[in-house]
Amino acid sequence: MTGREMLGLASAEELRERRRRLVQGLEPRDLGLVPGAPFPDRSVPFRQGNELFYLTGLEIPGSYLLIEGGEGRSTVYLPHRDERRERVDGPGAWAEDVDAVVERSGVDAVAAVETLPAALAHRLVRPLTLHVPHAPVEGERQSRDTVLAATAARLGDPFRPEGLASSSLVRALAEAFPSAAIADLTPALDALRLVKSESELAAIRAASELCGRAVIEAMRSTAPGVREYELAAVAEFVFREAGAAGGSYEAIVATGTNAWHGHYIAKDAELQAGELVLMDYAPDLAHYTSDIGRMWPVSGEWEGWQLELYGFILRYHRALLARLRPGVTADAVLDDAAEEMREVFAQTSWSAPEFERSAESALSFRGHLSHPVGLAVHDVGSYKERPLEVGLVLTVDPMLWVPERRLYVRCEDTVAVVEGGIENLTGFVPLEPAEIEATLKEQGLLQTWRNR
Repeated sequence: MTGREMLGLASAEELRERRRRLVQGLEPRDLGLVPGAPFPDRSVPFRQGNELFYLTGLEIPGSYLLIEGGEGRSTVYLPHRDERRERVDGPGAWAEDVDAVVERSGVDAVAAVETLPAALAHRLVRPLTLHVPHAPVEGERQSRDTVLAATAARLGDPFRPEGLASSSLVRALAEAFPSAAIADLTPALDALRLVKSESELAAIRAASELCGRAVIEAMRSTAPGVREYELAAVAEFVFREAGAAGGSYEAIVATGTNAWHGHYIAKDAELQAGELVLMDYAPDLAHYTSDIGRMWPVSGEWEGWQLELYGFILRYHRALLARLRPGVTADAVLDDAAEEMREVFAQTSWSAPEFERSAESALSFRGHLSHPVGLAVHDVGSYKERPLEVGLVLTVDPMLWVPERRLYVRCEDTVAVVEGGIENLTGFVPLEPAEIEATLKEQGLLQTWRNR
C-alpha cells in the first residue's frame, strides 16, 4: 500500500471508478454537476468540499466537476492562475496545470471555470436532466447536520434569511436553463460514500489511531484545577504534531454537569475532584476523521456511584460490539443487546432510584448505534434500513441520562464492519475502569509543560 493510499488519497483509477458508479443512475444524455468549496472568506487554510474531494481528490478552490451520462466523461472546471494570490498564499493548482490535475484526478479534461456556462448551454440545446447535489457542501469542521441546523437558525433571523449555498446553485441553474430538469444527485452520492473503500478505511484507521493517542494524552494530563480547554489543547497539539488539519469538529470536553449538554463546547470550567470528565474529539486527517467518547474521574480514582453508572454503560457497550457483523440489522443488534442488558439491570442493586430509572430508560433507547463516520464525523447515508455490510464505518455509543442530577454517561468507539465481524478502530483507548485509573497516573503533556 502506498503512502498516498494510507492517507486516504485514492488513486486516479479509484476516483474514475467512483465517478463511473455515480453515472450508472444517469441517462446517457444526462449531466451531473458537483460544486466544490469556494475560496475562503477568512484567514484559514482551504478545505475542499467532501463531495468534490470524494470524486476528484482535488484541493482547488472554486472547482466544479461535470460528468456526462453514458460513458461518464468527466471535466473539471478551475479558476485561472492568480499570481497575486500565489505570492500571498503560496503555489496552488489552476486551470493551466492540466497535466498535474489529470494525473491526480483521472478526469478526461480540464477547462477554465468561466467556460462552464457555455458547456452547459451547448448540451442543453435539447431538454435533458441536470443532476446536482441539493445537500449543502460540507466544509471545515462541518457535517451535513450542523450545516442544516445553522441554515434553520438563519431562516428564523429576519435580517439574515440566506439559505443554503447549494440551493443558490440549483436556483441559478434553473433560471439560466429553464428547459433542463434539475434533479438531486445527493442520494446517489450518499449511497456511494456510505460504504468505504480500502483506501478510505486506511485513512480512517490513521485518524482513529491519532484520535486515540490524543484522548490518552488528555487522560494523562487530567487533574483537579485543570481547565477543560487545556485538555482540548493537549489533543489539538497531538493532532497538529502528526500533520492533521486540527480537529474535524469542535472539541467536546465537559466536566461534571457540563456533560449533560451532549455537544457542550464552552470548555471554560475547572475540573473538580469527585466529578467525571467527558471527552469527544477527533482529527481532520487528509479529509477523513474518526469519533470517540471517553469518560474518566478527575481525581484519578472511581467513586462508587460513578462505577455504578459507567459500569452499566460499559457492559452495554461490550454487548453491542459482540453482536455487530455483516448481514445483521441495527435493529436486531439493539434488540438482542437490550435483552442481555435487562438481565444485568435486574441483577444490579441500584444505589439511587433515579439511577435505576435512567438505566431502565437506556434499555429502550434506539440511538446506542449511532452515525456513520468518514469524510465527516456525522457522515452521510443511512445504514439502519438494511443489513450491515463490509466497509460500513459507524459509532457504537451507548448512553444514559440522569435528569435529577443532570448527569450524562456514555462511551463511544468507531468501528468498521469487516468479514466475520468488526474492527474496533478506537478500541485501544482504555475503557475498563482499572485501565483508565492506570493511565491517569501517568505523566501528561500538560504537567510536563508546566514543570519545565
